[in-house]
Amino acid sequence: MERIDQRAYDALRPVKLTPGFAEFAEGSVLIECGHTKVLCCASVEERTPPHVAAGEGWVTAEYSMLPRANRERSRRDVSKLKLSPRSAEIQRLVGRSLRAAVDMQKLGERTITIDCDVLQGDGGTRTASVTGGYIALALACRHLMEEGVLLQWPLKGYVAGVSAGIVDNCALLDLCYAEDSHAMVDLNCVMNDAGELIELQGTGEGRAFTLSEQQELVRLCAKGVDELIAVQKRLLES
Repeated sequence: MERIDQRAYDALRPVKLTPGFAEFAEGSVLIECGHTKVLCCASVEERTPPHVAAGEGWVTAEYSMLPRANRERSRRDVSKLKLSPRSAEIQRLVGRSLRAAVDMQKLGERTITIDCDVLQGDGGTRTASVTGGYIALALACRHLMEEGVLLQWPLKGYVAGVSAGIVDNCALLDLCYAEDSHAMVDLNCVMNDAGELIELQGTGEGRAFTLSEQQELVRLCAKGVDELIAVQKRLLES
């Protein structure tokens, strides 16, 4: 099928990373995936939650969408006096995904919180938060190394996320909102640079899907994640 933005079925949207976007955060990046824009900021605290074992650190995340990130204004979570179920689910996903990349003993008894704020949403905000959140996390760890706070690099590898879906019975990578809004099947995938799965969320929204269709979507995501990690590496290793 012909896509709205003329991309190939297995092509990512253009990706742009702007590191150091927030002056005061230990690590920050603005990630742009097509028209989706997410600001990811890492903050370091020299303490851990009660459930964390002695001598180990912790990584967590918070996610929020600004009122005019979408085509119509949404209410802020604070105005509802509680986090929306969608935001709560996404921030748990981001936190789990990023913790998979960290050696908590090397991080030491400190917490790094990744705030992911959607400035503009056009599909794929949760996976953009994972990909950008990893950059913010890595920049914060680099800052701690430069300050002499960390003596060993605590990250075990790279992590990124991307979506795929079935639209009009065609498997497509990295759906924009117009595609996602009428997708028959939607799948979000987080992987590391070893090609291993960290998180897989698949939903038959318009119809059920087969195991072979799921595997096709995962293969598309694996290609996309590999390309996203290459972008992360170019930024962090430059």
